[in-house]
Amino acid sequence: MPTLNKIRTALLGDTRTVLPGERRPDRGSPALRRLRIALTLFFALDGFLFAGWVVRIPAIKEQTGASAGALGLALLGVSAGAVATMVLTGRLCRRFGSHVVTVVAGVLMSAGIALPPLTHSATALGLVLLVFGAAYGGINVAMNSAAVDLVAALRRPVMPSFHAAFSLGGMLGAGLGGLVAGHLSPTRHLLLLTLAGLAVTAVAGRALLAHPAPRAERPAPAPAADGGSPRRGSRTVALFGVIALCTAYGEGALADWGALHLQQDLGVHAGVAAAGYSVFALAMTLGRLSGTFLLERLGQTTALVAGGAAAAGGMLLGALAPTVWAALAGFAVTGLGLANIFPVAVGRAGELGGPGGVAAASTFGYGGMLLGPPVIGLLADASSLPVALTTVAGLAAVAAAIAYATRRTVSGPR
Repeated sequence: MPTLNKIRTALLGDTRTVLPGERRPDRGSPALRRLRIALTLFFALDGFLFAGWVVRIPAIKEQTGASAGALGLALLGVSAGAVATMVLTGRLCRRFGSHVVTVVAGVLMSAGIALPPLTHSATALGLVLLVFGAAYGGINVAMNSAAVDLVAALRRPVMPSFHAAFSLGGMLGAGLGGLVAGHLSPTRHLLLLTLAGLAVTAVAGRALLAHPAPRAERPAPAPAADGGSPRRGSRTVALFGVIALCTAYGEGALADWGALHLQQDLGVHAGVAAAGYSVFALAMTLGRLSGTFLLERLGQTTALVAGGAAAAGGMLLGALAPTVWAALAGFAVTGLGLANIFPVAVGRAGELGGPGGVAAASTFGYGGMLLGPPVIGLLADASSLPVALTTVAGLAAVAAAIAYATRRTVSGPR
């Protein structure tokens, strides 16, 4: 029986251990479909709300009268609140369940987004952003933990589809925010986002709370395949966290420095330069929408290694190409390559370590997103921006190498 279970796990990518007399949930059941829709809505809401806040930062800066430096320190409140909350959220998910924590965090994030326009100093802004960041970190860990359990029950690698919903929500939030920015004050705009967020949380949260998380047993075979040591299993979770960090580093670096590279180093005007990150983000979204198809056909290891290699090659082209069109093509390849690395890394960490594994990988990943922009800036001062951006390629290659080294712990035939 153990051998048969291992064979089935390898073929299906299923991480559950079926106990005697236990009925495996039907992956086509209405309950699982409702859970998937509800979680997709939460992922989209997360991206929608965060993007809606980001587009109003210039107006909030003007309202508070903050200098660029003071605003930068205040914005660290989001990061500090998120990182501080992520590990705690893993414990809360184990105690109260990921569905309950997802709903509570959704309410807090929706309410928290209305607070920044009420502030009139950089200090006050930083304090309310701590609250917003805590809710943002909490919902990311909780909904990813819930998604890990659902993926195990569905026995299909659908994690990228949830992250695609986040990307689509972000694009929608940024687009709508740009349209209303000239017509609505930040207070009214973000209050409308609060109301929309609470409405979505009420509808999607009802489905989550009505259906308990699928009872996915954590895999005993994974640590054994890695040497049989719980400590070795923890190290493997950390390695998947490093993979997430490498991916998020690239996202943060391109978000903050991609447009400047096109404008400063290739001499294009601001409109074309702004398209650089849009090309990257669109390619990443398309990559995630096709992620389940790719994972089912390639397996996790092949997808991770190929994605890291593609991102490394694409970023070398994007950073060093002498023409803007070649650079944009490089950004697009980088987005496609990085698209599914983070979802797979977080999902695999969750399979190995439960909510604590998701929290650890998410903390690593968020740290990478924070680390990327300042490191690129320091390296650009020491050498040049194109050379600094090649570190994105280097870390993508590191992610591919780690994925290959941990291939024995990755579900799937390859």
